[in-house]
Amino acid sequence: MKFTKAIFFAYLILLSSCNKDDDVTNSSEQEQEQQLNHDASAFAENFGNTISRTFIGNVIDTNYNPIVGVLIKIGNQEAMTDSNGVFIIQDALVKERFGYITAEKSGYIHASRAVVPNEGTNKVTIMMLPETVVGSTLSGTQEIIELANGTAVSFEGDYIKEDGTPYSGNINVIMHHLNPTDENMNAQMPGMLYAANEQNEERMLQTFGMLAVELRGDNGEDLNITEGSSAEIRVPLDASLLADAPSTIPLWYFDEVNGYWIEEGQATLVGNAYVGTVTHFSFWSFCSIIHIEKSILSIYVKDENQNPLENLKVSLQIENFNQSSGYTNEYGVVTGFIPSNQIINMNVFDNFSCEGNAIYSESVGPFSENTSLNITISNNPISISEEIEGTFDTCNGSTINNGYIFITHSGKVFTSAVQNGNFNTNILRCTENDTFQIEAIDYETYNTTGEINYTFNTPYTYLGDLSSCNDIQEFIQFTIDGIPKIITDNINCYFDAQYTADWSLLLISANWNTTTEECISISGGVSYNPPYEGTYDEFYFPTSNNSNNCQEVSNPNDPDYNILVFVTLIGEVGEYVDLNFNGTYSDSSGNPHSINGVAHILRDE
Repeated sequence: MKFTKAIFFAYLILLSSCNKDDDVTNSSEQEQEQQLNHDASAFAENFGNTISRTFIGNVIDTNYNPIVGVLIKIGNQEAMTDSNGVFIIQDALVKERFGYITAEKSGYIHASRAVVPNEGTNKVTIMMLPETVVGSTLSGTQEIIELANGTAVSFEGDYIKEDGTPYSGNINVIMHHLNPTDENMNAQMPGMLYAANEQNEERMLQTFGMLAVELRGDNGEDLNITEGSSAEIRVPLDASLLADAPSTIPLWYFDEVNGYWIEEGQATLVGNAYVGTVTHFSFWSFCSIIHIEKSILSIYVKDENQNPLENLKVSLQIENFNQSSGYTNEYGVVTGFIPSNQIINMNVFDNFSCEGNAIYSESVGPFSENTSLNITISNNPISISEEIEGTFDTCNGSTINNGYIFITHSGKVFTSAVQNGNFNTNILRCTENDTFQIEAIDYETYNTTGEINYTFNTPYTYLGDLSSCNDIQEFIQFTIDGIPKIITDNINCYFDAQYTADWSLLLISANWNTTTEECISISGGVSYNPPYEGTYDEFYFPTSNNSNNCQEVSNPNDPDYNILVFVTLIGEVGEYVDLNFNGTYSDSSGNPHSINGVAHILRDE
């Protein structure tokens, strides 16, 4: 399936700002000396011990389309994004307080993300910027390359190749301006706003704008400006930031090897833009620094029954400063850096933006040390807590250990990992819509279940056993007393609208009148007029009884019958009919049984 909806994961680092630590000179000689003297090994002592963590993420372009075939690197491991732009890396070696993810693909500038790793799955979204040439120049020629919004770079004309040798020829300039007021900036920027200052001390940053510049030669080779030369960069400020913009501000470049920002030079506010001088090209950011110490805040979000809630957006903000947000994982946790000793305004939003307003708000802090915070989301009129559980196997029944599921509800999509063949997630869904779609994907083989329609069986929806069988057009999967069965052929589906004066008839049978044990029939009345989709409690379920017919073991007339059928789609002839079912019943001997299943079948009549 071509998946065009964007799935957002995020890290959490709260942005704030104040004036610079100390006065800075913009002497090119001192800047180069500072760059060479940065001690990455000493700075890495801030990161803690080496640990292993699992990551799942998606990579998208600026139009929110998934990017296929992106090379992802985390620690000692690599992976490629699949057709949905998703990657999974298990047991990657990272540090307790720092994990660095890089993303590379031809046609895009290098991208990355840095996180404070948390327990469970770490969710990441990276939006890659296209390698779009915005202008060109010639070596030996002074040139100003400018974007439509006034972002500009002034080149002196001297360039070198990656090996340090001089370059002569045409230079193509790739340039992007990142505006802090753009909601996508956190997904587009490299790393996180975490840095080493001139004294090699940790700092958290607030950015007033970023500039990405890459240079390409005639043969596509990477170029940079010659050592000893410089370039002037100019970045306009959004009008909403001008009132808080200092007259001078430190410049920072992003270290693509180590994954954080390094202080180098300063810029001056000229009119509505910052202007500074740089001696090499990378991502550059105009950032204020935080003097105060940082802490790590882990926020655990649960429902009233203490179930962890996944994929909730948690937003943090200090008054008058930028907002930052992250999404909870399967443990309901999101983790990140915060400035110590500050009051923080926290808002929590439901999974699917049912009404767009926060479902929980609180002022928290100040925190002077690493802190875990527990949040309980009470029931509310716009959203309901739901638990979704199931298993995911290959066509031959083998356990899938490296996979994920997409859940789509109310136009929004999120993902959850499959671990040891199992998935279990707790979400908040919109009360006005009780249907959802799910697709399970085997990340190693790229086989999927295809998208299947379901109805929530509030508060717990058990999906049973799903199989990754791309070549199967239709199937019925069901489990009786924990024993799974799947039927993929000899399936018939008949629908007769207005079959009687009161209702329409839906009849499904598989392996009917055969000697196979894997036999089932599902039949019942649905609404007389469309829409036919809905929840029904009077369907007949004849199943196998080791004869040449599927014998009826449960029907609505039995006193112990308690089976609900959720019809989620009835298409035209040749299109799909989707339903799922679950409940309990007693057989003809009075023995109790449980049953659940799903049917994804083509309508024959």
